[in-house]
Amino acid sequence: MIAEFGLAALWLAAALAVLQLAMAALGLSLSRAPSGSDSRGEAAQQLFAAIRPVAIVQGLLAIASFGALIALFVRSDMSVALVVQHSHSLKPMLYKITGTWGNHEGSMLLWITILALSGAAIAMFERRLRQDTLIATLAAQALIAIGFYAFLLFSSNPFARVLPAAPEGLGLNPLLQDPGLAFHPPPLYVGYVGLSVAFSFAVGALVTRDVGPTFARAMRPWVLLAWIFLTIGIAAGSYWAYYELGWGGWWFWDPVENASLMPWLAATALLHSVTVLATRDGLRAWTIVLALVAFAMSMLGTFLVRSGILTSVHAFAVDPTRGTFILLLLAFYIGGALALFAARIGAVKQGKLFEPVSREGALVVNNLLLSVILGIVLIGTLYPIFAQWMGQQISVGPPVFNKTTVPIALALFVVAAAGPLLRWRRDETRALIGRLKWPIAAFVIGGGAVLVLAPDAGVFPTLGLALAAALGIASLAPLAGRNLRRTPLHLYGMVIAHFGVAVSIAGMASETAFSKEVLVAARPGQSYAVGPFDMTFAGVRPTVGNNWTGVEAVLVARKGDGGRAVALNPQQRFFASPPTETSEAALSTHWDGQLYAVIGQRADEGRWQLRLWWKPFVTLIWYGALLIALGGLISLIGRVRGKRVPKPEVTGYRK
Repeated sequence: MIAEFGLAALWLAAALAVLQLAMAALGLSLSRAPSGSDSRGEAAQQLFAAIRPVAIVQGLLAIASFGALIALFVRSDMSVALVVQHSHSLKPMLYKITGTWGNHEGSMLLWITILALSGAAIAMFERRLRQDTLIATLAAQALIAIGFYAFLLFSSNPFARVLPAAPEGLGLNPLLQDPGLAFHPPPLYVGYVGLSVAFSFAVGALVTRDVGPTFARAMRPWVLLAWIFLTIGIAAGSYWAYYELGWGGWWFWDPVENASLMPWLAATALLHSVTVLATRDGLRAWTIVLALVAFAMSMLGTFLVRSGILTSVHAFAVDPTRGTFILLLLAFYIGGALALFAARIGAVKQGKLFEPVSREGALVVNNLLLSVILGIVLIGTLYPIFAQWMGQQISVGPPVFNKTTVPIALALFVVAAAGPLLRWRRDETRALIGRLKWPIAAFVIGGGAVLVLAPDAGVFPTLGLALAAALGIASLAPLAGRNLRRTPLHLYGMVIAHFGVAVSIAGMASETAFSKEVLVAARPGQSYAVGPFDMTFAGVRPTVGNNWTGVEAVLVARKGDGGRAVALNPQQRFFASPPTETSEAALSTHWDGQLYAVIGQRADEGRWQLRLWWKPFVTLIWYGALLIALGGLISLIGRVRGKRVPKPEVTGYRK
């Protein structure tokens, strides 16, 4: 009965989403009544008061439904088709639980659960918005939820039964049998769905013509929360692919990787815009448009992953029908929002003006550069798809993306270094140059050191390391001369996040410039130089896990003659259900980089294929990402703990 309970809870949640939308629409309609119509106004207030509980109960029902699906996987209920297709009774408990969202239907239920909980959170905690704007926001959130409930219930039912029950399940994709499945999709989905909240806020503000600083201050924490989780999810996915796929890289510009990067780029621009609107009453149109674009990129990513038009290790099963459903939802939501924007933008008052040389001006340039990178990634991802529809096979890979995006990204980092040092509204170029003296010195010293110590590093890595040094110094500059005990938390958050960007840039540039790779067919007893390490291949031995068997190499690495011995044991694993072979990389982390080893197939004469890397400072990529997310979290705490605002007046909106 667990499956029936989960399905019933899902249907009830969908019904409440319809009710929430209907009540909001009726209440907003009644609130437009002339001032003398007290009965209509009272009815509107009664409807408004009932919407919050409906949104909260909808969230509880959605989480009950998802909990039921987890229970089915934990119990290995082989009468449920989804469990049969993606689980096995002998799987470790961790992978039974994570297998719940390691498939299309389960991941979509996780998506709708987070969406419903987001609506419930808005209803419970949001107190800054004007009442009619809040109701319009909850109406938009309900409208989004209805589309995804329909998608789940009519085309992707996660609780479908299979009769008679199967004797055993087919098992989970071995590439997904990793702790990364617990740490990557959930935060990524929170980020994706969090952008639906920004979208709903923007739609609600357009409906009630309430685009202003108060709206932006209410919206900013939700955008920041989504951005934090997107950052964590992308970083976790990057590291998971880095060690799990055995290819030695941290970003391949895979279309599904791009599908997560595009919303993050839009969310980063949105975060800066909403801050300007909240604090300086500027960039009103920018903020609305970026909120729509960010959610559009989230929806587009969902379409790409689930439509079957992409071939990727990250994509779900091929199903053009499901893809068409999502594409129709994308067209409806984004097309409708853009039509609303076109209809109402004339009524949105212009924000306060500013000079080009100002912090607002730097943030506009920041948004433009982020938008250009977003456009390049979008075109590069979609163009091969359109070309294939036209009968041509075209591949857009890392060389194209690197050559087109890296120069723009370097310019973006220059703006990121200068922006926090500029004054609001208006500043002087000469004064800015004076404030940039230490970052400029760091750029010159850092770039010069690379040219002297590593003349073959390459142009972009050298510039990257120099800019990382400059940005690291510039990120700390806003704290200069301040009483650190009285400095607002959100300023500390900005400093830490920008410093994290510098750390990640340093890691990317170092890995690109200084990595050493050795590809050999090795016999036991042979040694190889891998960067500063001497690595000896001692042979292979059998190994076994909970649901796999395999062989592992025995490698011993030493740094110098008297260095401590470090063991690495890369593996080749065989899973019986489903029958699959995988390579498991072995990593050894040091303060200045990582050793990375992969064992391949057995060659002739008792030799084994080995791929060995030394990757200097590669871990800085992910340490920097954690600092970026930490900075966002500190900023969020600072904003939430900020001054309380008075309760907004109860009012209707102008037709």
